[in-house]
Amino acid sequence: MIKVLLADDHSIVRAGLCRIVEESGNMEVVAEASDGNDAVKKILETSPDVAVIDISMPGMDGLEVVSQIKKHKPGLPVIMLTMHQEEQYVVKAIEAGAMGYITKKSAPEQLVDAISKVYSGKLYLTDEISELLALRLARGANGKSPLDSLSTRELQVLKRLAQGHTNREIAESYHISIKTVDTYRFRLLKKLNLRNNADLSRFAIQNNIVQP
Repeated sequence: MIKVLLADDHSIVRAGLCRIVEESGNMEVVAEASDGNDAVKKILETSPDVAVIDISMPGMDGLEVVSQIKKHKPGLPVIMLTMHQEEQYVVKAIEAGAMGYITKKSAPEQLVDAISKVYSGKLYLTDEISELLALRLARGANGKSPLDSLSTRELQVLKRLAQGHTNREIAESYHISIKTVDTYRFRLLKKLNLRNNADLSRFAIQNNIVQP
């Protein structure tokens, strides 16, 4: 049996993932976590063979979890399971040490396939994600995006602002203060050399962070 840990802040999502894993016949869920800190704690307690981690979780996000895990259990294969399919998230996940990256739009059998692949020491990327990375390589060094300079949380805040969410809504979504959201917004404007939220929205559309 392959021992699997699942981390996602939505209990209904975890329930669905649990069912998919358990019905595979050769995998079992040994622990579930609802946030990043809980994920790191339970990984150290239960020593799973594979960890499936959502990127967007309260407090410590999934990419921070991967970085923490690599310090304590460098050999543990981690799969990022997320709604984000933008290139920058994929690159940051691979750089952090993730062995697999699939989106929540993927078919259930892809999750089972991904767990089997990373458990056997192989990298797992869907065709769509592989194409994104191939296009990035084809662009070469000159094709690097200004988005590469943003942290995961800055990317998340940029996406929410461009979707029209208020600072209060963003703060509640990520369990952070409105002042912290303001700080992220200030950093975004400075890093991207933009002036206001309208500029941020245009930038997000032009870089495929949100759809027009």
